Amino acid sequence: MKKFSITVAGGGSTFTPGIILMLVENLDRFPIKEIKLYDNDKGRQSTIAGACEILLKEKAPDIKFIQTVDPEEAFSNIDFVMAHIRAGKYAMREQDEKIPLKHGVVGQETCGPGGISYGMRSIGPVLELIDYMEKYSPDAWFLNYSNPAAIVAEATRRLRPNSNILNICDMPIGIEELMASSIGLTSRKEMEVKYYGLNHFGWWFDIRDKQGNDLLPQIREHVSKYGYVTADESKQHSDASWNSTFAKAKDVQALDPDTLPNTYLKYYFYPDYEVGHSNPEHTRTNEVMEGREKFIFTECQKIIDNQTSEGTELTIDEHASYIVDLARAIAFNTKERMLLIVENNGAVSNFEPTAMVEVPCLVGSQGPEPLVMGEIPRFQKGLMEQQVAVEKLVVDAWYEKSYQKLWQALTLSKIVPSAQVAKDILDDLYEANKDYWPELS
Repeated sequence: MKKFSITVAGGGSTFTPGIILMLVENLDRFPIKEIKLYDNDKGRQSTIAGACEILLKEKAPDIKFIQTVDPEEAFSNIDFVMAHIRAGKYAMREQDEKIPLKHGVVGQETCGPGGISYGMRSIGPVLELIDYMEKYSPDAWFLNYSNPAAIVAEATRRLRPNSNILNICDMPIGIEELMASSIGLTSRKEMEVKYYGLNHFGWWFDIRDKQGNDLLPQIREHVSKYGYVTADESKQHSDASWNSTFAKAKDVQALDPDTLPNTYLKYYFYPDYEVGHSNPEHTRTNEVMEGREKFIFTECQKIIDNQTSEGTELTIDEHASYIVDLARAIAFNTKERMLLIVENNGAVSNFEPTAMVEVPCLVGSQGPEPLVMGEIPRFQKGLMEQQVAVEKLVVDAWYEKSYQKLWQALTLSKIVPSAQVAKDILDDLYEANKDYWPELS
């Protein structure tokens, strides 16, 4: 069986150790000969990579391991790029969250002004990675799970239309695990779902078991009472902010009780509630820096200091196993059914053909084949049309270096109350992002 070479772009990410451990756990399904970590921040990557090198020596000594900041070394002779980069790191995420809150608007890293700001930072670096891959390994596939996935996917559709790129998000996967848990199933893979929407902006409308039995009524009943909160704590993020998000799904679902919503819709349906329950001085980024960031770097340093992973509390990122499923689908033509972000082209029949929608696809060696979800209701269609226009305007603004288009994007966002507030937020975000955004005129 062929063994594959992988580059993890964003090697200094706190998610990298969990992904490495998950890849090692799945070597029987997806054999690997080489893993390269690539990051443009050598110092940050060296701690993560130092620990990963020891983990691999102990668990899979046959895998060749490289850490590098050199694009040619990173992207030569590879089969897959697994990209999870964060342009501007947590310092800029903090600005994405706190600047809108200062103006009384939701501060969230992928939704509304924060997502637009992050998108303007992400487009250039993601395109750069794709270009490196195409220069040094033109037959490789780019598996992108960098946020904000919706804006990045629209940018790649428009600006790299012929590239081997798959855009995927783990949030629906996490929610499906909670759904499965809520009705006593052991895995989301026991369910077959129908779903439509945009990234972080979608709805499940049909869920069945492998025998074709309808599971939707049972799950809907649970969500109408408890949201996505389940008795199985291991399925959930442990932070308080995540648990409140899972609980709030009950109120989101009330708007259309026939479907099940993506949790991120709470920011669009209940922005006043979200702002009222936010601390503008201490946002989700601060939780991450004090929790996950500190924990991962401390554990990695401990492994380096001890030169062994014995006793480490680093865990396999089971949640990321979809990355192996995706790579296997391409490598072995498995035709696995997965939710991907793809050009619509009729998958949602009454929606814009060029919109990047999130729908089930069969994934094989030629890429994704989107499944037709049919017509969608007016409520969802109206919301999605507004949101897809925001995403397209952001890519316009980045490409044309247009202040006007970015102001329009912010004004059109359902989260932002007026054009004046949009302009005030934009001016503050532009100032904060001057090292990352194109110069606008």
